[in-house]
Amino acid sequence: MLNRQGRATQPAAVPVTGPGADATFAGDAGSILGHRGLDHEERLIFEMGEEGRSGVDLPEPPKVESRLGGLARQGRIGLPGLAEPQVVRHFVRLSRRNYAIDLGLYPLGSCTMKHNPRLNEKMARLPGLGDVHPLQPQSTVQGALELIERLAGWIMTLTGMPAVAMSPAAGAHGELCGLMAIHAAHVAKGDARKRVLVPESAHGTNPATAALCGYTVDPIPATADGRIDLEAFRAKLGPDVAAVMLTNPNTCGLFERDVIAVAEGIHSVGGYFYCDGANFNAIVGRVRPGDLGIDAMHLNLHKTFSTPHGGGGPGSGPVVFSDALKDFAPLPFVRREGDAFRLVEDPREAPKSFGRMKGFHGQMGMFIRALAYMMSHGGDGLRQVAEDAVLAANYVMASLKDVMTPSFDGPCMHEALFDDRFLKDTGVTTLDFAKAMIDQGFHPMTMYFPLVVHGALLIEPTETESKDSIDGFVAVLRGLAEQAIACRGGQGDPAAFTEAPRLAPRRRLDETRAARTPVLRWKQPA
Repeated sequence: MLNRQGRATQPAAVPVTGPGADATFAGDAGSILGHRGLDHEERLIFEMGEEGRSGVDLPEPPKVESRLGGLARQGRIGLPGLAEPQVVRHFVRLSRRNYAIDLGLYPLGSCTMKHNPRLNEKMARLPGLGDVHPLQPQSTVQGALELIERLAGWIMTLTGMPAVAMSPAAGAHGELCGLMAIHAAHVAKGDARKRVLVPESAHGTNPATAALCGYTVDPIPATADGRIDLEAFRAKLGPDVAAVMLTNPNTCGLFERDVIAVAEGIHSVGGYFYCDGANFNAIVGRVRPGDLGIDAMHLNLHKTFSTPHGGGGPGSGPVVFSDALKDFAPLPFVRREGDAFRLVEDPREAPKSFGRMKGFHGQMGMFIRALAYMMSHGGDGLRQVAEDAVLAANYVMASLKDVMTPSFDGPCMHEALFDDRFLKDTGVTTLDFAKAMIDQGFHPMTMYFPLVVHGALLIEPTETESKDSIDGFVAVLRGLAEQAIACRGGQGDPAAFTEAPRLAPRRRLDETRAARTPVLRWKQPA
């Protein structure tokens, strides 16, 4: 446990009387039950209450013949019995340990974490939308189908692409959709290809997706300025290359300025250009991917268009297609027929489609939120989103470049990338620096990614943070950087980093042990 100064102390077992008295807490010099101020030490829910107790009175179940046969349960369930206040308090206490975008700045790079406007949430709960069911007859959900068609129209307009598949459930699922369409297009030509080119600056899911589709992944190195090595790319082109998967802006927070040359190169050998659009927030309203020669690209609605990450269910990763690939897109899609809307689900109506990616028609709750975001911003507002996101990232970089080490010269796009050169000979690592941020009230940025940069610290402030918020974040990073640099001359205290976090509900975990010997379920003590 920790004392008031956050130092480790010898735990003392303190008995607890009353219900659940068999449990014990580890106390410290300032707390009998292990609480720290109003942050409560919390037992597992299985360690609370008693089996057989219930917060409600239920009648005895009727005696009926079981139809479970050999599947009937033989032993006790082992669930804890708790009253309603116990259950509510337990989960509220746990929720207070979560860090969330509604609590503060969430600087994860390459994973846009920005404010979700409450207007979007209100729209998603409107009667007739919040309670719509995918098995309803299409005649009863015409408004929902029109909403999907309208959102698809916005996406095609913003990307300059003629078709979009709305069903993929996330970004990686969208990548799979794009690669499956590319595979189907090659098969239709009788041209089975084996290789997919993936730059080192691409998202990590790109090579995994290509491998899942049966392709050999051929990496393309990055140049010293963090972009695809165009000459290395051209040297690997050949008749067996099915596609290139480029992230743009890439994971270094930089725009791939040779993107048109990449498109021309892959098309010259009969391959297709897949673009990872996870970072579309940096260019929405400014650049249309269709104008760059891209054949397929997924969009993360939960990044660019502010639908929640997770949000109680799957996200949404629509995929746009060029004319060369649109006929191979998956089913279903919405077709307007006069004043009515219809889902095209029969493969006979789309004979080149590679089929379905998933059940039903996509994530309706995410569609509603994304369309509300688009309509409330308008085209000019979405353009400002990109401009403000890029401005915020460059402000962070300019404010810290004298104490931290930017990985590349010049302006960035939506995220500022630093490496660990400023920590050299200090005894402080990137991980130590990030853990110290927790004690200062900030969730760490993305660490050690992208892999092309040693000890990377990748920061994406997004456009929804105020200057005041960003200034506070910058002040913390500057202060920590100065403290770390002082350790190089023997003036600082490395323990402030190597022992961090000291003020979190738990001290630093042994992350290697946690990964290699995880404890994934609670066991009843013997």
